[in-house]
Amino acid sequence: MENLDVMVLRTLRDWRQAGKRALLATVVRTWGSSPRPVGSIMALCEDGAVVGSVSGGCIEDDLIYQHTQAYASASSAGTGGKAIPSGPPTFVKYGITADEAHRFGLPCGGTLELLLEYDPEAGALAELVQALEAGQLMQRNVRLTDGAVTLAPATAPAELGVTSLALVNTFGPEYRMLLIGAGQLTEYLATMALFSGFAVTVCDPREEYRSAWSVAGAKVLSDMPDDVVIAFKPDRRSCVIALTHDPKLDDLALMEALTTDAFYIGAIGSRRNNETRHQRMTEHFGLTEDALARLRGPIGIYIGSKTPPEIAVSVMAEVLAVKNGVVLPRDMEVAQAKNERAVFGNDAGELVCGVARAPD
Repeated sequence: MENLDVMVLRTLRDWRQAGKRALLATVVRTWGSSPRPVGSIMALCEDGAVVGSVSGGCIEDDLIYQHTQAYASASSAGTGGKAIPSGPPTFVKYGITADEAHRFGLPCGGTLELLLEYDPEAGALAELVQALEAGQLMQRNVRLTDGAVTLAPATAPAELGVTSLALVNTFGPEYRMLLIGAGQLTEYLATMALFSGFAVTVCDPREEYRSAWSVAGAKVLSDMPDDVVIAFKPDRRSCVIALTHDPKLDDLALMEALTTDAFYIGAIGSRRNNETRHQRMTEHFGLTEDALARLRGPIGIYIGSKTPPEIAVSVMAEVLAVKNGVVLPRDMEVAQAKNERAVFGNDAGELVCGVARAPD
């Protein structure tokens, strides 16, 4: 699944380029609990088609009913029917009273305010979508007096802003995930990342692993991982995760990733593997502990995971927490939780390429 905002804007662009009437709804304020955060968007076409979300569904149903009724009435009755929604952007509130909150399925006390833009200009939408598809971070400024839109490149993500004169929303390209290794765990993690809105790239120079890959939607590369990281150019909307257990593949890729702005860099492995990795990178590659501070491992949150799908859930949960700016308690870290519970390691013995060597 692609980034939801890009999907909404692309669909709205297509409707408007086809000459269809449509509106764009943006959550601009919330009070109390609300189903969707400020900045969430949805688009509604004259035929009732909808993409995106501003609530759990009930507000969408009301918007669809109100506006499709107006379109249908105006079409069938001419000037005698309801007026087709048009003109400058308008604000509308939902959930103001307890009865409305119950009617629209809002949490107790929840209220949200939407800005409705009628028939956004197709050219500006096309320009915005083109920039987002090219990986640009873009700021969209809507003048409230007439709905005129101006676009400008943005240097950093920003919260939505609204004044008496304008609404300013920053749209970023989709989040990206680079996975080193194409094993079974990677397939589960890639699947979860895709339906969480990440663009997923998988790198594995080993043909025997690539040939068995079965997750549609992920890009699979055969180059050496460190070269892929360089070409990938991780930014603040990117994460890099090494999953091969093979230092020959993981280490150089992780070293390259640590020089970037990636918001999450991590490697699979046990507590002992993680300690050995730090020691190896310090002794053989000259990295300092400060340089290694961003390298996460063992990755994931502690849920007692044993199987590949459970481990993938654990890792994806941590990635999303970091992406969303949530600081997790230390006792949710895998190493800390296992130490507190005196969980024995499962990799006793001398390691050779990350695999325990049988005793002589």
